[in-house]
Amino acid sequence: MITDDFHEPAAALAAIPVAWRPTLLVRLSILLHLAAVIAIVIEPGIWEWPVAAVVVNHLVLTAVGMWPKSRLLGPNWTELPAEAATRNEIAITIDDGPDPEVTPKVLDILDRYQVHATFFCVGTKVQAHPELCREMVRRGHEVENHSASHHWNFALLGLTAMRREVQEGQDMLAAATGQTPVFFRAPAGIRNPFLEAVLCTHGLQLVSWTRRGFDTRERDSGLALKRLTRRLAPGDILLLHDGSVARTAAGTPVILEVLPKLLDKVRDAGLRPVTLRSVL
Repeated sequence: MITDDFHEPAAALAAIPVAWRPTLLVRLSILLHLAAVIAIVIEPGIWEWPVAAVVVNHLVLTAVGMWPKSRLLGPNWTELPAEAATRNEIAITIDDGPDPEVTPKVLDILDRYQVHATFFCVGTKVQAHPELCREMVRRGHEVENHSASHHWNFALLGLTAMRREVQEGQDMLAAATGQTPVFFRAPAGIRNPFLEAVLCTHGLQLVSWTRRGFDTRERDSGLALKRLTRRLAPGDILLLHDGSVARTAAGTPVILEVLPKLLDKVRDAGLRPVTLRSVL
C-alpha cells in the first residue's frame, strides 16, 4: 500500500546499514596484497613474483566482477528466496528508466494485467522525470537504485566514486518518490570488490537476475521472449528494460511487444508476479 504523498507506511521496510563482511575471495585478496608488499620489502630482488601474483589476483577479481550472477564478491539475489518460490512467486524487474515515451505504456500494460513490478531507475533520469516515478509508486510499483548515472565505467570506479554513485542514486530516488531504495542493481550487472562495502553502508541488497531477454539489443521480440521464458520457474527474477530499449523493425520498443506475452505465459504457468520488497 502506498499513501497519496508517496511515503511508505510505518511498518514498511527501511534500508538499515549493516557491517561489511568480506567474502573468502576478498579476504584472501587482501591478504595476498599485504603479503606481496611484505615480500618486496624483505626481499626486493624477487619483486617479479609478488607483482605477478597480484596481477593474477586482479584478473580473477575482474572476471568475477563481470559475472553478474556471482556471489564471490558478496551477497547477490539471482532468484527470489525459497519461501517465495514455494508460493509460486516470480519477480518482474525493469531497468534503465524512467523513459517518458516507454514507461507510461509499460505501466498501462502492468495495470491491465494487475501486476506490480520492480523498477531499477537511473538517478539522473529520475531527476528529469520525477512525476513519472511518482506515478510508478502511485500504481503500486517499487522504485529501486540503479546508480546515479549508469555510466559505462561503473565497475572501474574506486571506493570514493562508487560511494558517490550509490549515495546520489539513493538521494535522487528518495527525493522523487519519498521511498528510500532497499535494493541495488549494478549497471549491466558488472561490479568490483568495493561495491558490497558501499551497499552495506546503505543497507542495500544487490540483485541481479535469473534470466534476461537482452532487450537492449535484441530487435526480435520473439527471441527476447524465448530467452525470458525458457525453463520459467517459481522464484525467477526476470529482467527487461524500459530505458535504452531496442526497437523492432516496425520501430516498437521491444518491451512493449514482449511484456504482454510474458505475462500471459506467467499466468498460464500458474506463477504470480510480486515485487522484491514483498518477499522480504
